Formats: sequence, C-alpha cells, structure tokens
Amino acid sequence: MAASPAERERALRRRRRHERQAVVFGSLVAALAIGGLGSAAVYTGAMTVPFLDRDFTTPSPTPTAESLPSPCVPEGTLPVGYAGIELQVLNGAGTAGLARTVATQLGDRGFEQIELGNYPGTYRGETQIQFGQAGLEAAYTLAAHLEAPVLQLDQREGPGVDLVVGTEYTSLLDPAVVDLDPTVPLESVPSCVPLEDALLTAPAPMVSTSDEGEEAEGEEPADDGAEGEG
Repeated sequence: MAASPAERERALRRRRRHERQAVVFGSLVAALAIGGLGSAAVYTGAMTVPFLDRDFTTPSPTPTAESLPSPCVPEGTLPVGYAGIELQVLNGAGTAGLARTVATQLGDRGFEQIELGNYPGTYRGETQIQFGQAGLEAAYTLAAHLEAPVLQLDQREGPGVDLVVGTEYTSLLDPAVVDLDPTVPLESVPSCVPLEDALLTAPAPMVSTSDEGEEAEGEEPADDGAEGEG
C-alpha cells in the first residue's frame, strides 16, 4: 500500500532533522578533537602559546602621598620656634575661606610666616603636611597642633612646610592638649621609617596656586602675621 502524502511529508521532516543533528554532533566532536590535540601539543611542548610566556602577576600600585611612609625624626631633635616656620596653608576642600581661617588660628598661636594657597585638586582627608628634609623639625612641630596628620616628605630643598586642609578637616587641636616643650625632643609618628629610607621614595614637590582664589574679594590679610594672597 503506497504511503499517503502526509506520511511522506512526516518522513521527509524526520530525515532532515536527523541530518541537522548529525551535522551539529559532528561539529562538536571535531571541535573537541581539535581542542584535545592542541592541549596535548601545548602540554608536551610541541606548541607554544604567546600569552603563556607572561607572568600572571598584578603590577605593584604606584605609591600615593597617603601610602608613602612618613620619615622618623632623628633622636634628640627639638621643636622649632613657631615664628621661624615658613608655612603655606593650602585649601584642599574647596570650601571658601578655609585656608584663611586655619592660617588665622595658627597665627594666634605664634606662627608668623604664613601664606595662603590652593591644593591642586581635592584632598579627601583631614590634613597633610608636606615638607622636605630641611623642614622635618618644622613639620613635626606643626603636627603637634593637628589630629593625626599625614606627614609627607618630598624632594624640596628649602625648609618651607605646606599644610593641606582637606574635606574631612574639623579643627586644630585645643591648645591645652598640644604637648610641646622646647627642651623635650620630638617623638616620631608610628610606623615611620628612617629619613634616609623615606628619601628614596619621596616625590617631587607639589605645585600649588599661590593665592587662595576662593576667598572673598577684598578681604584683608589677618592681623596675626599671615601673608595675603599673592
């Protein structure tokens, strides 16, 4: 008995499905075979892969000012007089008048050589003191008036010190708790390194703007000796 047209159509569809399945399975088998041969060749050294010649290591991050170690103060180093410290207060928070406010408060405590400036960008911390080797004693003396400042050594040659006031700044320490005696040596901060070691990683001096542009126009310098904007 001859097959009906419907049966012939179903048979044709089954045959086409079987042919497609054969092609798919055949391709998978061929790919697995090629992959296996390639893996065996790499494993035995018969074939090399370029990226395998590289070491899978994570590059060491470039040290930032916050991550560089602070230098220890040499044993027996005494505080320096406030009036002799060449200080620049830098506004790193973007808050208008902040550097002038801090400079005025430091002037009330006897710091006389004070300039104002802007930090190049935003400092997202409380305070940072930047200084060169010649300003080490001055930096530690200033640090006694701050709550855990970051002490950053750089390669500047002069004794000048920069105080960066950041977004987390609240206030200077109460003068009553500032423990400085001109006859008692300064104490190094925790986790410091010898000065000669800190010099090996010290960055170049930061470039800042000389005037604090966010100050109110026409405002006169404070009477405490702080120098006005340049």
